[in-house]
Amino acid sequence: MSTAATRTAGPDHLWTVDEHLEDILATVRPLDPIELQLLDAQGCVLVEDIMVPVSLPPFDNSSMDGYAVRVTDVAGASEEYPAVLTVIGDVAAGQAESLHVGPGETARIMTGAPLPPGAEAVVPVEWTDGGLGEGPVTGMRARSQSPEGAGGHVHVYRSAEARAHVRAQGSDVKAGDRALEAGTVLGPPQIALLAATGRGTVRVRPRPRVVVMSTGSELVQPDEQLGNGQIYDSNSFALTAAARDAGAIAYRVGAVADDAEILRSTIEDQLVRADLMVTTGGVSVGAYDVVKEALSSVGDEDEEGAGIDFRKLAMQPGKPQGFGSIGPDHIPLLALPGNPVSSYVSFELFVRPAIRTLMGLDDVHRPRTRATLTADKALTSPKGRRQFLRGTYADGAVTPVGGAGSHLVAALALADALIVVPENIESVEPGTEVDVVLLG
Repeated sequence: MSTAATRTAGPDHLWTVDEHLEDILATVRPLDPIELQLLDAQGCVLVEDIMVPVSLPPFDNSSMDGYAVRVTDVAGASEEYPAVLTVIGDVAAGQAESLHVGPGETARIMTGAPLPPGAEAVVPVEWTDGGLGEGPVTGMRARSQSPEGAGGHVHVYRSAEARAHVRAQGSDVKAGDRALEAGTVLGPPQIALLAATGRGTVRVRPRPRVVVMSTGSELVQPDEQLGNGQIYDSNSFALTAAARDAGAIAYRVGAVADDAEILRSTIEDQLVRADLMVTTGGVSVGAYDVVKEALSSVGDEDEEGAGIDFRKLAMQPGKPQGFGSIGPDHIPLLALPGNPVSSYVSFELFVRPAIRTLMGLDDVHRPRTRATLTADKALTSPKGRRQFLRGTYADGAVTPVGGAGSHLVAALALADALIVVPENIESVEPGTEVDVVLLG
């Protein structure tokens, strides 16, 4: 339930950015953990420490194709005075039975194969004649040979120190070590580690399912013909992509016309696959702001405690916002403004942290830094509003991109940062140090 109901604020009250975000994060809770197969857990957050049941590697093994030898038998070996060893057989990766290397003996060994008892090191096949008695061979030539198992001799032309070219048991991780900590986001390397330790499933918080829909009778889908007064729907694509970038499983719903009943019905139909809903458009004071019309009274008709609170924020862009919950399961819903820049900035400030909270992450915000403003002239900002301007960041400096208009999609596409101008500042001169939200 949104804590908005407990606040006393008149219709003209301006919420701060921090108050609105606090209200959202006080309401949204991490999703309950579930057990998933490894590949299904990609992008999810661990809820428990993972201890290693078996050392990696589980046994001493060769890091090269070559010959397993005793150090004494190849001491002082050179091309002029090679060590001549009896080949007692082959040791392949996955081989169950193992040979024993005694004095004056060696075993051909493949990469990843267990070091046989008695052997202390591996000499690469390139340091030998490959058992042909013709001098040192190249690695490619050696790998092309198919010598028989036992029998014959090999000339070794270089000495080897103990444990040379041997991967020691437990040199990666040892049995009983902690492999991964709770709170780790599972990417390909983490999934590889889990598989290597024998884990087929893992307990995680699932990736949240986010449903995104835009509203407006003027919106047309890409690849369709534009009519008079129509524009292409870009917001739903931008926000769906942004939700996926944040870690969610995102579903895009086609633009809904300016009809309150159709919108409400569409939202209710989507609740079955949503952990979070995001709408864009229809939240300001216009005659056709259907999101407000459709959802303002939902708490009176649906489950107790549900409802959407529409409010004004002391920010630019993104003044009109809505937040609350809907349906019997109290699915959180964030209603964002319809202008493309307003919508995207609102997503980064409010929706992304909500998604990351559902995932169970500790750090839910985009990274921030301080940077020197590089611009041809001073930036201006309305008094009492926290402004977020698009910019490009590099090497401790940030440069504005485009103007302050909330419709400038092309400028937004070039930006990788948001320049933050606080509420109490109306002008920022070039060379001033400013706060920057990094979007990359």
